Amino acid sequence: MPTPRIDDSDDPVLTTAAAARLLGVAVSTTQLWLESGALPSWKTPGGHRRVRLSAVTRLLAHKADQPPQTQAAPGHPVPPDERARLAAVAASGLVDSAPEPVFDRLTWLATQVTDCPMALITVLTSRRQWFKSRIGVGLAETPRDWAFCSHAIVQEEPLMVEDASRDARFAANPLVTGPLHVRFYAGVPLVDAGGHALGTLCVLDREPRRLRAREIRALQELAAIAVEELRRRT
Repeated sequence: MPTPRIDDSDDPVLTTAAAARLLGVAVSTTQLWLESGALPSWKTPGGHRRVRLSAVTRLLAHKADQPPQTQAAPGHPVPPDERARLAAVAASGLVDSAPEPVFDRLTWLATQVTDCPMALITVLTSRRQWFKSRIGVGLAETPRDWAFCSHAIVQEEPLMVEDASRDARFAANPLVTGPLHVRFYAGVPLVDAGGHALGTLCVLDREPRRLRAREIRALQELAAIAVEELRRRT
């Protein structure tokens, strides 16, 4: 995409920090919107994100049109043990921890056994989907409302979404409509010793597809290894 002209005084160019101030959100949240395509932007030759004032204004107008949300109605399913689950996530010490080879090996193996270009080990907080390990995904986290894994942790069996663009739960998701272009998802919950799903091991593809039985079994076995590693820490 050609870089927009920066001399248009009617539509100034903003830095990420300036856009965040106008939107009234954290810089990290604005960075997620920029990287996902929810807020159209481009990169300078130096690698810095820039956005037009008009794009920020459109997003502000869209937010103003949305009905107020109550605290009891998040944009994702909530497990019945959510309070205890969040306590288990906090106790695990996983969130914002450094990368570890044992988990990176598992995501790499997940891409190999399923032939998917992307794999993640995710941890779900009340508001964030944070990636302990990632292959083929540039983002380090997403809002919880974007997380396919929020749907995976409320069921015992693996969740498989063959074509997210045709699934009412995900068709408008920025991970589907944005540059990541997710179409396929398969995730297995990572359940700690207390029975709480901390997150998932999942694979993703940019093309609709489905896993064969042996691929699902392989993903489950890799998830079991991840769970064993997690349980050794508690």
